[in-house]
Amino acid sequence: MGLTASQMTFTVTERVTMGQPAREAISDQAEAMGARKVFLLTSDSLRRNTDEISKIEAALGDRHAATHSGLAPHAPRSGVLAAADAARAVNADLVVTIGGGSISDAGKIVPLLIKHDVRTVEDFEPLRVYVDDAGNVINPLKVGPDIRTICVPTTLSGGEFNALSGSTDEKTVHKQGYEHRGMAPIMVVLDPAMTVYTPEWLWLSTGVRSVDHAIETMASEQSNDFADGLADNALRLLVEGLSRSKADPNDMEGRLKCQVGAWQSMISIIGGVPMGASHAIGHILGGTCNVPHGYCSTVMAPYVLAWNAEYDDSRQHRINACMGNTHATAAESADAFIRSLGMPRTLGEVGVTEDQFQKVAEYTMLDIWGRTNPRPVRSPTDILEILRRAA
Repeated sequence: MGLTASQMTFTVTERVTMGQPAREAISDQAEAMGARKVFLLTSDSLRRNTDEISKIEAALGDRHAATHSGLAPHAPRSGVLAAADAARAVNADLVVTIGGGSISDAGKIVPLLIKHDVRTVEDFEPLRVYVDDAGNVINPLKVGPDIRTICVPTTLSGGEFNALSGSTDEKTVHKQGYEHRGMAPIMVVLDPAMTVYTPEWLWLSTGVRSVDHAIETMASEQSNDFADGLADNALRLLVEGLSRSKADPNDMEGRLKCQVGAWQSMISIIGGVPMGASHAIGHILGGTCNVPHGYCSTVMAPYVLAWNAEYDDSRQHRINACMGNTHATAAESADAFIRSLGMPRTLGEVGVTEDQFQKVAEYTMLDIWGRTNPRPVRSPTDILEILRRAA
């Protein structure tokens, strides 16, 4: 039997710290880089309700140039542009994000907007990834940013490890991608102590988002032994860590297991293993229907597993084993696990109604992973079938 050739692509992230206090890790990195004008892009709630941001500002001392917060979920273009304008105003030479996925996404796009002198939301258009009529993913971006980013994630969606970032076009209500390898952060700081302020629903649901990364990696026929091994361990860490976090929110070891699992779940995606229908649909549910990022996976992942299993379940046995073989199928085990965390499991529970299904289905076909599902997705009709099951 002949070998199937494959490859993995890696980013320009140089360091990941695990368990070191964020203020120390950021200060050390800024000093090592010689950064003099550090721009903090932060969660509004962390800035207003805790002293964590002020501790980071104090640790940076005169290297701290400005702090900006107030970005809306799903990183709307106008919000990302406001952050870029604020960074531009202080001549930032390093961007640090502290917060969830939208903050991380925005912080990676900000240096790109500065590099390309983007001054209006319309100026975003030539930079975004798009899908042509033949289904090819086109990335027009040839020149990346000069300013580097550090990401301190407080949720588990894992986007901080990716060179790909999302921002929502408010006119079309479509979340779109921007990607250049230079957009990947120079460092990611995994500090579980920074995550204790994250609302439980957000922590657990974004954790399921990373569970979905691992599931769709192992389900993909374009995966390989390296990627499958990472996804296998990621899924086991996440199942254990999320269960521990649910039982005891102050279990720092459990939280760090979640963070490492989220990291491992992203490496294969970044390396080139495409995701499937759960992620493609989820992008649209988020940007178009305003469903929180993690809830997209808590709802869709088991339904997509079940739909795929009708076509071929051969790659799902390992997924089920990682989840403890608690039920007969991977879809049933995933459903039971997500329910045990108290997460929503239907589109109705997250406010998506049937009159929105057609638009979601059509937009899904334009997503970068709209046509890379292991069971072929040939038209919006296939997506509608999955959505109706999830209603």
